[in-house]
Amino acid sequence: MPNPTAAMLVIGDEILSGRTRDANMHHLAQELVKVGIDLKEVRVVSDDPDAIIAAVNDLRASFGTVITSGGIGPTHDDITADCIARAFGVSIDVRADARKILEDRYALMGTEINESRLRMARIPDTATLIENPVSGAPGFTLENVHVMAGVPSVFQAMVASVLPTLASGQPLLGQTLRIDRGEGDVAAPLAALAAQFPMLSVGSYPFQQNGAYGTNIVIRGVDGAIVDDAMAKLAALFPGDND
Repeated sequence: MPNPTAAMLVIGDEILSGRTRDANMHHLAQELVKVGIDLKEVRVVSDDPDAIIAAVNDLRASFGTVITSGGIGPTHDDITADCIARAFGVSIDVRADARKILEDRYALMGTEINESRLRMARIPDTATLIENPVSGAPGFTLENVHVMAGVPSVFQAMVASVLPTLASGQPLLGQTLRIDRGEGDVAAPLAALAAQFPMLSVGSYPFQQNGAYGTNIVIRGVDGAIVDDAMAKLAALFPGDND
Protein backbone atom coordinates (compact mmCIF):
# COMPACT_ATOMS: atom_id res chain seq x y z
CA MET A 1 0.00 0.00 0.00
CA PRO A 2 1.49 3.38 -0.98
CA ASN A 3 2.33 5.97 1.64
CA PRO A 4 0.00 8.93 2.23
CA THR A 5 0.88 12.04 0.23
CA ALA A 6 1.39 15.66 1.20
CA ALA A 7 2.02 19.03 -0.41
CA MET A 8 3.31 22.28 1.02
CA LEU A 9 2.20 25.78 0.10
CA VAL A 10 4.63 28.56 1.00
CA ILE A 11 2.97 31.97 1.01
CA GLY A 12 4.72 35.32 0.90
CA ASP A 13 6.25 37.98 -1.32
CA GLU A 14 9.33 37.98 0.92
CA ILE A 15 10.16 34.43 -0.17
CA LEU A 16 9.76 35.14 -3.88
CA SER A 17 11.77 38.37 -3.65
CA GLY A 18 14.70 36.57 -2.06
CA ARG A 19 14.51 38.76 1.05
CA THR A 20 13.75 35.74 3.23
CA ARG A 21 15.25 32.28 2.82
CA ASP A 22 12.66 29.56 3.43
CA ALA A 23 13.75 26.98 6.00
CA ASN A 24 10.34 25.45 6.60
CA MET A 25 10.27 23.21 3.53
CA HIS A 26 13.51 21.50 4.61
CA HIS A 27 12.18 20.90 8.11
CA LEU A 28 8.81 19.62 6.92
CA ALA A 29 10.36 17.23 4.40
CA GLN A 30 12.57 15.71 7.09
CA GLU A 31 9.67 15.29 9.52
CA LEU A 32 7.33 13.75 6.95
CA VAL A 33 9.94 11.19 5.89
CA LYS A 34 10.16 9.99 9.50
CA VAL A 35 6.47 9.11 9.61
CA GLY A 36 6.11 7.72 6.10
CA ILE A 37 4.28 10.59 4.42
CA ASP A 38 5.52 11.37 0.92
CA LEU A 39 5.98 15.09 0.23
CA LYS A 40 5.09 15.28 -3.45
CA GLU A 41 4.96 18.99 -4.21
CA VAL A 42 6.04 22.35 -2.79
CA ARG A 43 4.50 25.46 -4.28
CA VAL A 44 5.40 29.10 -3.53
CA VAL A 45 2.88 31.87 -4.17
CA SER A 46 2.83 35.61 -3.62
CA ASP A 47 0.55 37.55 -1.28
CA ASP A 48 -2.16 37.51 -3.92
CA PRO A 49 -5.59 36.26 -2.82
CA ASP A 50 -6.55 34.65 -6.12
CA ALA A 51 -3.21 32.84 -6.36
CA ILE A 52 -3.47 31.55 -2.79
CA ILE A 53 -7.06 30.35 -3.20
CA ALA A 54 -6.32 28.63 -6.50
CA ALA A 55 -3.26 26.90 -5.09
CA VAL A 56 -5.07 25.74 -1.95
CA ASN A 57 -7.97 24.28 -3.92
CA ASP A 58 -5.67 22.57 -6.40
CA LEU A 59 -3.39 21.03 -3.77
CA ARG A 60 -6.11 19.88 -1.37
CA ALA A 61 -7.84 18.06 -4.20
CA SER A 62 -4.62 16.36 -5.30
CA PHE A 63 -2.92 15.32 -2.06
CA GLY A 64 -3.92 13.75 1.23
CA THR A 65 -2.47 16.56 3.35
CA VAL A 66 -1.66 20.19 2.61
CA ILE A 67 0.48 22.28 4.95
CA THR A 68 0.78 26.02 4.43
CA SER A 69 3.31 28.41 5.93
CA GLY A 70 3.18 32.18 6.16
CA GLY A 71 0.64 34.97 6.24
CA ILE A 72 -1.23 34.47 9.54
CA GLY A 73 0.29 37.34 11.52
CA PRO A 74 -1.12 40.73 12.66
CA THR A 75 -0.29 42.93 9.65
CA HIS A 76 -2.35 44.01 6.64
CA ASP A 77 -0.56 41.62 4.28
CA ASP A 78 -1.28 38.57 6.44
CA ILE A 79 -4.19 37.35 4.31
CA THR A 80 -3.83 33.59 4.45
CA ALA A 81 -6.68 32.94 6.90
CA ASP A 82 -9.13 34.95 4.80
CA CYS A 83 -8.03 33.15 1.64
CA ILE A 84 -8.45 29.73 3.26
CA ALA A 85 -11.96 30.70 4.35
CA ARG A 86 -12.80 31.77 0.80
CA ALA A 87 -11.31 28.57 -0.63
CA PHE A 88 -13.61 26.50 1.58
CA GLY A 89 -16.59 28.84 1.28
CA VAL A 90 -16.92 29.46 5.02
CA SER A 91 -17.16 32.56 7.19
CA ILE A 92 -14.27 33.98 9.19
CA ASP A 93 -14.17 36.25 12.22
CA VAL A 94 -12.47 36.64 15.60
CA ARG A 95 -13.25 33.39 17.37
CA ALA A 96 -13.75 33.21 21.13
CA ASP A 97 -11.42 30.23 21.61
CA ALA A 98 -8.56 31.85 19.71
CA ARG A 99 -9.19 35.21 21.38
CA LYS A 100 -8.99 33.60 24.82
CA ILE A 101 -5.60 32.07 23.96
CA LEU A 102 -4.26 35.47 22.91
CA GLU A 103 -5.77 37.32 25.89
CA ASP A 104 -4.21 34.88 28.34
CA ARG A 105 -0.85 35.07 26.57
CA TYR A 106 -0.70 38.85 26.44
CA ALA A 107 -1.93 39.19 30.01
CA LEU A 108 1.06 37.17 31.18
CA MET A 109 3.33 39.41 29.13
CA GLY A 110 1.69 42.61 30.32
CA THR A 111 0.99 43.53 26.70
CA GLU A 112 -2.15 45.17 25.35
CA ILE A 113 -4.22 43.02 22.99
CA ASN A 114 -5.03 45.60 20.35
CA GLU A 115 -6.95 45.37 17.08
CA SER A 116 -3.90 44.31 15.11
CA ARG A 117 -3.10 41.44 17.45
CA LEU A 118 -6.73 40.33 17.35
CA ARG A 119 -6.28 39.67 13.63
CA MET A 120 -4.44 36.53 14.71
CA ALA A 121 -7.65 35.31 16.37
CA ARG A 122 -9.58 35.45 13.09
CA ILE A 123 -10.27 31.78 12.38
CA PRO A 124 -12.58 30.27 9.75
CA ASP A 125 -15.78 28.63 10.95
CA THR A 126 -15.52 24.86 11.55
CA ALA A 127 -11.71 24.99 11.69
CA THR A 128 -9.88 23.38 14.62
CA LEU A 129 -7.00 25.22 16.25
CA ILE A 130 -3.34 24.19 16.01
CA GLU A 131 -1.42 24.75 19.22
CA ASN A 132 1.40 27.28 19.19
CA PRO A 133 3.48 26.94 22.36
CA VAL A 134 6.08 29.41 21.06
CA SER A 135 4.13 32.63 20.62
CA GLY A 136 0.55 31.71 21.42
CA ALA A 137 -1.24 32.71 18.20
CA PRO A 138 -2.76 29.48 16.87
CA GLY A 139 -2.77 28.00 13.43
CA PHE A 140 -5.80 26.04 12.27
CA THR A 141 -6.95 23.01 10.33
CA LEU A 142 -9.80 22.82 7.82
CA GLU A 143 -10.35 19.31 6.48
CA ASN A 144 -6.97 18.25 5.05
CA VAL A 145 -5.41 21.74 5.04
CA HIS A 146 -3.21 22.75 7.99
CA VAL A 147 -2.43 26.47 8.17
CA MET A 148 0.76 27.40 9.99
CA ALA A 149 2.95 30.43 10.66
CA GLY A 150 6.01 31.26 8.58
CA VAL A 151 8.39 31.97 11.47
CA PRO A 152 10.53 28.80 11.57
CA SER A 153 10.40 28.22 15.32
CA VAL A 154 6.62 28.58 15.34
CA PHE A 155 6.20 26.50 12.18
CA GLN A 156 8.24 23.69 13.69
CA ALA A 157 6.16 23.70 16.87
CA MET A 158 2.95 23.57 14.85
CA VAL A 159 4.25 20.70 12.72
CA ALA A 160 5.00 18.80 15.91
CA SER A 161 1.40 19.40 17.04
CA VAL A 162 -0.15 18.21 13.79
CA LEU A 163 2.02 15.24 12.80
CA PRO A 164 0.56 12.80 15.36
CA THR A 165 -2.93 13.44 13.93
CA LEU A 166 -2.01 12.50 10.35
CA ALA A 167 -2.32 9.09 8.75
CA SER A 168 1.21 7.75 8.43
CA GLY A 169 2.93 5.11 6.32
CA GLN A 170 6.28 3.39 6.19
CA PRO A 171 9.30 5.62 6.88
CA LEU A 172 11.60 6.06 3.89
CA LEU A 173 15.05 4.53 4.36
CA GLY A 174 18.06 5.73 2.40
CA GLN A 175 21.72 4.97 1.78
CA THR A 176 24.38 6.90 -0.13
CA LEU A 177 27.39 5.64 -2.07
CA ARG A 178 30.12 7.97 -3.33
CA ILE A 179 31.53 7.00 -6.71
CA ASP A 180 34.64 8.74 -8.01
CA ARG A 181 33.39 9.02 -11.56
CA GLY A 182 31.32 11.62 -13.36
CA GLU A 183 27.64 11.12 -14.14
CA GLY A 184 28.40 10.32 -17.76
CA ASP A 185 30.31 7.21 -16.66
CA VAL A 186 27.70 5.97 -14.20
CA ALA A 187 24.51 6.82 -16.12
CA ALA A 188 24.08 3.61 -18.13
CA PRO A 189 24.77 1.05 -15.37
CA LEU A 190 22.75 3.16 -12.94
CA ALA A 191 19.75 3.12 -15.28
CA ALA A 192 19.99 -0.67 -15.48
CA LEU A 193 20.10 -0.92 -11.70
CA ALA A 194 17.09 1.38 -11.32
CA ALA A 195 15.16 -0.81 -13.79
CA GLN A 196 16.05 -3.86 -11.70
CA PHE A 197 14.63 -2.21 -8.57
CA PRO A 198 11.50 -0.29 -9.68
CA MET A 199 10.25 -0.16 -6.09
CA LEU A 200 13.21 2.04 -5.09
CA SER A 201 14.12 5.65 -5.75
CA VAL A 202 17.61 5.85 -7.28
CA GLY A 203 19.10 9.33 -7.61
CA SER A 204 22.47 10.67 -8.75
CA TYR A 205 24.02 13.88 -7.44
CA PRO A 206 27.26 15.06 -9.08
CA PHE A 207 30.02 16.94 -7.31
CA GLN A 208 33.46 18.34 -8.06
CA GLN A 209 36.29 18.11 -5.56
CA ASN A 210 39.92 19.12 -6.08
CA GLY A 211 39.34 19.29 -9.82
CA ALA A 212 37.93 15.77 -10.06
CA TYR A 213 34.34 14.80 -10.76
CA GLY A 214 32.33 12.33 -8.74
CA THR A 215 28.77 11.24 -8.14
CA ASN A 216 26.84 10.50 -4.97
CA ILE A 217 24.24 7.80 -5.58
CA VAL A 218 21.29 7.81 -3.17
CA ILE A 219 18.97 4.82 -2.98
CA ARG A 220 15.73 5.12 -1.01
CA GLY A 221 12.91 2.76 -0.20
CA VAL A 222 10.67 1.48 2.58
CA ASP A 223 12.20 -2.04 2.71
CA GLY A 224 15.66 -1.97 4.28
CA ALA A 225 16.63 -5.41 2.95
CA ILE A 226 15.87 -4.38 -0.64
CA VAL A 227 17.82 -1.14 -0.19
CA ASP A 228 20.78 -3.17 1.15
CA ASP A 229 20.60 -5.52 -1.85
CA ALA A 230 20.53 -2.65 -4.34
CA MET A 231 23.45 -0.91 -2.62
CA ALA A 232 25.52 -4.11 -2.72
CA LYS A 233 24.86 -4.50 -6.44
CA LEU A 234 25.72 -0.82 -6.99
CA ALA A 235 29.05 -1.16 -5.19
CA ALA A 236 29.86 -4.24 -7.26
CA LEU A 237 29.34 -2.25 -10.46
CA PHE A 238 32.11 0.18 -9.53
CA PRO A 239 34.76 -1.73 -7.59
CA GLY A 240 37.60 0.55 -6.49
CA ASP A 241 35.65 3.68 -7.41
CA ASN A 242 33.71 4.13 -4.20
CA ASP A 243 34.34 4.68 -0.51
